[in-house]
Amino acid sequence: MKTVEQKPKYSLNEEQEKKLILREYRALLRALKDKIKPGDKDILRRAFEMAADAHSSMRRKSGEPYILHPIAVAKICVEEIGLGVRSTVCALLHDTVEDTDITLQDIEREFGSEIARIVDGLTKISNVIDSSASQQAENFKKILLTLTDDPRVILIKLADRLNNMRTLDSMKREKQLKIASETVYIFAPLAHRMGLYSIKTELEDLAMKYLEPDTYKEIAKKLAETKRDRTRYINEFIKPIKEKLEKNKFDFEIYGRPKNIHSIWNKMKKKGVTFEEVYDLFAIRIILNSPQEREKEDCWKVYSLITDEYTPSIERLRDWVSNPKSNGYEALHTTVMGPRGKWVEVQIRTKRMNEIAEKGLAAHWKYKEGSANENRFDKWFQQIREVLYNQDADSVDFLQDFKMSFLTEEIYIYTPKGDIKMLPVGSTALDFAFSIHTAIGAKTIGAKVNHKLVPISYKLRSGDQVEIITSNKQTPSEDWLSFVVTAKAKAKVKEALKEEKKKVADEGRYTIQRKLEGMGVSVQQANLDELVQFYKLHSNLELFYQVAIKNIDLKELKEFKVIGDRIEYPRPVKIVQENKIESHTPAQNNNKQDTELIIFGESSDKIMYHLANCCKPIPGDDVFGFITTGKGLAIHRTNCPNAPKLLANYGHRIVKTKWAKNKEISFLTGVRIIGMDDVGVVSKITSLISAELKINIAALTIEASEGLFEGNIKVYVHDKEELDELVNRLKDLDGIESVERYDTEDLPAK
Repeated sequence: MKTVEQKPKYSLNEEQEKKLILREYRALLRALKDKIKPGDKDILRRAFEMAADAHSSMRRKSGEPYILHPIAVAKICVEEIGLGVRSTVCALLHDTVEDTDITLQDIEREFGSEIARIVDGLTKISNVIDSSASQQAENFKKILLTLTDDPRVILIKLADRLNNMRTLDSMKREKQLKIASETVYIFAPLAHRMGLYSIKTELEDLAMKYLEPDTYKEIAKKLAETKRDRTRYINEFIKPIKEKLEKNKFDFEIYGRPKNIHSIWNKMKKKGVTFEEVYDLFAIRIILNSPQEREKEDCWKVYSLITDEYTPSIERLRDWVSNPKSNGYEALHTTVMGPRGKWVEVQIRTKRMNEIAEKGLAAHWKYKEGSANENRFDKWFQQIREVLYNQDADSVDFLQDFKMSFLTEEIYIYTPKGDIKMLPVGSTALDFAFSIHTAIGAKTIGAKVNHKLVPISYKLRSGDQVEIITSNKQTPSEDWLSFVVTAKAKAKVKEALKEEKKKVADEGRYTIQRKLEGMGVSVQQANLDELVQFYKLHSNLELFYQVAIKNIDLKELKEFKVIGDRIEYPRPVKIVQENKIESHTPAQNNNKQDTELIIFGESSDKIMYHLANCCKPIPGDDVFGFITTGKGLAIHRTNCPNAPKLLANYGHRIVKTKWAKNKEISFLTGVRIIGMDDVGVVSKITSLISAELKINIAALTIEASEGLFEGNIKVYVHDKEELDELVNRLKDLDGIESVERYDTEDLPAK
């Protein structure tokens, strides 16, 4: 695991800088030496000189010359992803079109159309787009369009993101939050999907370092403290396996590898356990040097030797040797009961499989010839193409659907003829129907899964054989959107519903036209915009539709003023207040970009705000402000479940926020306690909270079962410091197993 250390303040003179840049460039050439063919050095030198010249006056936030960034990105492409000379040229030039005077035409003239096309895919969208959509989402959509033509775009983009994350220390806090959130929301899952596991884990760890710094430091500290014990245990576990492998004449490597901090934290949250209770803190990896025709046989032989020594957990066997993942990943994973009653994950793969696991897509093409799975990536790209060319989708919705459809684990479903379809986990029979053909999906009324009749919403499991039942009378309905998960199914259902809506909406349009003409004005866009805004809808179509189905009767039209050929609704006074909030948006007021909104301080009377229900922040929590539409400023914790989506998609609506000390205001929060069901336990807990700590209890529920109790207590605290003290004191009580903070959306406001 790599970590980023705080760099000392940058201080090099011009001569030292030139030497540093040259040293880094030469290191890049050394990394490439096995891939350089005659003539390549010349093209690399030209790309380096063009980039160095274009970025010569630019600096990074750390003070370093900007050219060090493209060189570092190129080095990641070569050393950590395994890309070649042409990708290196693209990486060196990846920021020139966006940030300098160089145009795509200049690059095409100098390096040809292939490199120009990749650089274009890497160039961020610079034109101003609709503020209601996310620039990041739009940009991502554009990159993905290029990805389907040339996957090197996304690989270089991931290298770019990795270097940005490694050098994030010099950025402002709000920028760190936005970039880290984008990383964990989209780029880490994408690296995983492209098979770049080591890059994925490093991106997750670095994002966590900025999003949840305290937890990150705590787990890193505990990993360091337990390193010696883990090493001793790994050696004890490996010894008998090593002997068996040597006895059976295998050529192999075997070692233990700690899980990354982010995945340990995820396991702690998911299972509700402490660091000490996470059973697989490390995985044992066995890498075999086997010829390709004997790989499968050797992997299973090794599995057999391991399970002779240690008892396996049957439900935790993963066979990606017989059926590789769509990103090319192949391995056998099993979890076995090791010495001293500890579960240990063992991964078995060959050298070829290991290279694909580390270098992902780039290694996949190296071994593509003769592979039975060579078209899996191509199928994946084809599915993405279908979704991308559905241009109606809102960018943020698109990003969410893309995550669900293409960045999750997949399951394998069989057609009645035995063909395999890959679908994301959680897919339904209806998703399967749409994956076969849009026309079949639209007419689906049911399905047979393993010869048993099931509804269209039935969730499929890997290995199911599915037969779709259709009817010509069936049409898509609104409730289908609540259970389909694939982007293709969602897009096609929305398309069908929109067509149906348009037919109904025509009647509403005529109604509005008659009403407006009766007022002496025409059906022009400005008047429709006024009505859409007044009724708080999101489009003309929605307005026409709501009028047509009699949800809106237009009786409020009599309150509108007629000014020439325009209608206008008198603005309420509260709009002035809302504008006051908007002025604090960094995107709208560049002079106040560094202003910190102090919550519950002197300026609190000037700003409308509320504490988000989804995470219930209290003073002392790391928070940010988010400008909502119509409800003022919402204060969220940076580790709120919704934070990654908000920060990644709506960076322009984020406001830097901090707490002011105020001991007069109390905040409602909750603690969950699990412990031994003993006489007087409730009395001990309430006595500590009320009598000793003088904290007000708002509600208390205790449920006991089979010798254990679970208590949920809602309390009023002044700040995080007070809550932390409460949690620590409760943990010290006899018989208490665990105490954790929880946040409920139904907590009443004080």
